[in-house]
Amino acid sequence: MASVTYEKVTKRFGDVTAVNNLDIEIEDKEFLVLVGPSGCGKTTALRLLAGLEEITEGQILIGDRVVNDVPPKDRDIAMVFQSYALYPHMTVYDNMAFGLKLRKTPKDEIKKRVQEAAEILGIEQLLDRKPRQLSGGQRQRVAVGRAIVREPKVFLFDEPLSNLDAKLRVQTRAEITKLHANLATTFIYVTHDQVEAMTMATRIAVIKDGILQQLDTPQNLYDYPSNVFVGGFIGSPSMNFFNAKLVRSNGGFTIETGEFNLTVPQDKISTYQEYEGKNVILGIRPEDIHDPLFTPPNITPAEVETKIEVTELMGNEIYLHMLSGQDLFVGRVDPRTSAKMGEHFKVVFNMENMHLFEVEGLQEAIR
Repeated sequence: MASVTYEKVTKRFGDVTAVNNLDIEIEDKEFLVLVGPSGCGKTTALRLLAGLEEITEGQILIGDRVVNDVPPKDRDIAMVFQSYALYPHMTVYDNMAFGLKLRKTPKDEIKKRVQEAAEILGIEQLLDRKPRQLSGGQRQRVAVGRAIVREPKVFLFDEPLSNLDAKLRVQTRAEITKLHANLATTFIYVTHDQVEAMTMATRIAVIKDGILQQLDTPQNLYDYPSNVFVGGFIGSPSMNFFNAKLVRSNGGFTIETGEFNLTVPQDKISTYQEYEGKNVILGIRPEDIHDPLFTPPNITPAEVETKIEVTELMGNEIYLHMLSGQDLFVGRVDPRTSAKMGEHFKVVFNMENMHLFEVEGLQEAIR
């Protein structure tokens, strides 16, 4: 197995910088997810590692070996694409065995590896079928199996679940997580879906415009986003943001949005001292907004008057889409709420879990 290192890697396509000075160290056996919106450079970063694109600047190492000039076939990696890329005229067995046959692997060894991979993926009964006889989920398993039989040092996944329906995506992402645990190999996985990233990754690299925004564990990304972009990208529904001003009041601070005022908890006052009188961005997650009648114990509450625009029943919770002045925001509240569309309604913010961000520049978190 092997670690992977991006050292100040840049990729330009003419005047467009797709990947900009990327520095990431991926540990051996880690499951790293590259996540970001479409066009952010995450797939390009993966293709640079695979050798499918040439690096403009910097270097990539697999283990201790610089692979900038190493052909893709000699990098000891296997890639699973969004499209299954199966040969339609071949059986599942032959599709999985094809790469090994090209490497002139002995027949007995090919059979052994294909059978083992099929057992891991639960597709032993499909080995004699052609791709057209398979469902989307089964085809994706075959594509993963084709990668497994190569026994590479590093697995690369480029949005492999995008073509599956919602239920199958949930099932398959759980299977890939189990696969990583069973194979104990380095996985690098690209997706635009932050739910996939949060549920599967050991660590997540959040990328925007080719630039790494934050690299951390899923929980730390959720609890301590480094800037407004990360705060808004991680979490579903995404974090709510309000333009505000931090004002000194009664020995503490008040956050004034123009529509409502919130008292800053005592334990956060020292953190915000230097931002007194300055404009800031307030961030609060939907799950930290509650119906006053069903507020969890041991929080620091602050009431906000709103108008309910839309309610979405999710079964175990209700999404309230609310309006305060010009600000639209979302709360995830107890399904027993009495909130009705079109009514004025008070909600409670949990101020212990609030975030403040700078207005200027990268809009970094204030901590």
